[in-house]
Amino acid sequence: MSTSAGHLIVRQLEAHGVKRVYSVPGESFLDVLDGLHDSPITTVVARHEGGAGFMALAEARLTGLPGIAMVTRGPGAANAMISVHTAWQDATALVLFVGLIPVADRGRDSFQEFSLDGWFGTTAKRVMVLDDEHRAAELVAEAMHAASSGRPGPVVIGLPEDVLVRMTDSGPVPPRPVPAPVPGAAAVDELASRLAGADRPLIVAGGDGWGEAVNGRNAGATLAAWAEAAHVPVAADWRAYDAVPHTSSAWAGYLGYYRSDALAERTAEADLLVFVGCGRSDVPSDGYTRGLEASTVVVLADPNAATHAGRIDQQIVATPASVAAALPDADAARGNRGAGWMQALAAEQHTFATPAAENPATGVDLSVAFGLLEEKLPANRIATYGAGNATLWGHRYLTHAGPGTLVGPRNGAMGVSVPAAVAASLIHPDRVAVAVCGDGDFLMNGQELAVAKAHGTAPLVIVVDNGVFATIVQHQEKHYPGRPSGTAMANPEFAALMETFGGHGEDVRTTADVSAAIDRALEAVTVRKVPALLHLRIDPATMPPSTAAAEATA
Repeated sequence: MSTSAGHLIVRQLEAHGVKRVYSVPGESFLDVLDGLHDSPITTVVARHEGGAGFMALAEARLTGLPGIAMVTRGPGAANAMISVHTAWQDATALVLFVGLIPVADRGRDSFQEFSLDGWFGTTAKRVMVLDDEHRAAELVAEAMHAASSGRPGPVVIGLPEDVLVRMTDSGPVPPRPVPAPVPGAAAVDELASRLAGADRPLIVAGGDGWGEAVNGRNAGATLAAWAEAAHVPVAADWRAYDAVPHTSSAWAGYLGYYRSDALAERTAEADLLVFVGCGRSDVPSDGYTRGLEASTVVVLADPNAATHAGRIDQQIVATPASVAAALPDADAARGNRGAGWMQALAAEQHTFATPAAENPATGVDLSVAFGLLEEKLPANRIATYGAGNATLWGHRYLTHAGPGTLVGPRNGAMGVSVPAAVAASLIHPDRVAVAVCGDGDFLMNGQELAVAKAHGTAPLVIVVDNGVFATIVQHQEKHYPGRPSGTAMANPEFAALMETFGGHGEDVRTTADVSAAIDRALEAVTVRKVPALLHLRIDPATMPPSTAAAEATA
């Protein structure tokens, strides 16, 4: 039976188990939209292409399938670029479909014409164009495979509008299996020997894929239980804090911006570093200054180890799940090492993650506020973050029960928090999705709360408001003290804005008001099932401790 190429694309996405596509509609891919009309796939209509891309990013993080975004040519593709860059640097599987001008109009500077490969060629794993309607299903299968295999990342498919409406007798093709490299016995034995000979080993877990099942539980929980028995502390890479459960006695905290100074020093003291799912980049190594001399094992699905810098003594090509399933005997890996090293790091992290009042001159004390959020939020909540100093109290004080509980841009992109929380509330409507963002971050994609209203979901948004781009102010005070420039903001009433989306909003100006405000917000999202926003007003002088590295991007 003949079908159009656009409809076949939808059928192929169905074959891959795609549940949702995130889109800003455009006339360039009308036939795909028409195919979605009768599809079980939910079409989530975003208000901005960047928001659609960030929702797709969250879909990938929380489900393990590539996130799907669809945008139109020219301006639409330009707006979506930020999500492609985020997926590229974060190593997250994303497939972006971009409508294009008709084939016959190419090279004439036609309306909204641009070079798909020129724009995305250096920031995507693959850039493909559908020029043959008979290959529509095959191209989608290739894109899904490329996005997920090796080092995951974004793939971009261009869809000329005239090709989409051409008819084909081709049908969906079987999804291509994604290879999961399994470490060999010799590599596992070598890893066990290295661990047994180390007095101060440290595992650094990161990247995606920790939610895959391994022996009846997820890969993160499997690694954590093994690490406890082997007396090896486990730290997390920047914004990969949910790789392992924080209840584990092996949990040592996270590296990167606003990390514990104690953990940073321990990283420098370690005599063996084992990176699993991530590499040694500038952020967790404090600008390539810590841990470079330690014996190093790198476990990545990417044989090129492109994300790792510096010494490698052993490289294992494996995914987090495949290495978790093949971990060496814990007794053999422990050797004669006692639990003291692991226990010391765990105790230091507990101290770091225990809120202590900061007593700002005015406004809300964020340490107290996020300590209360930690107490009151359900254990299975999903935290989403944008970028900037406003998020750092959440990183420090909000714990994670395991994989699938965190979405945050590892590349420092602003504007992720709200669309990611909206997507999380669509994917898991029975769980609380809480967006943690600054005032600048919220205003980049806060309009995506309209999607929550349209679908009847109820995310909780925490807006930390000091009226400035605080991260940049922190850098200005270091390099140009007393000369703030281009960093001040005038903000709306965020609580009132939430009410226009049909939700519950509160303006919180003092620390004493925080606890009751959280209770009312949680009642709104869990009982009344409406989104809620807490506008936390803080002292503009509030900054993270100067001993911790500030996030390099706004």
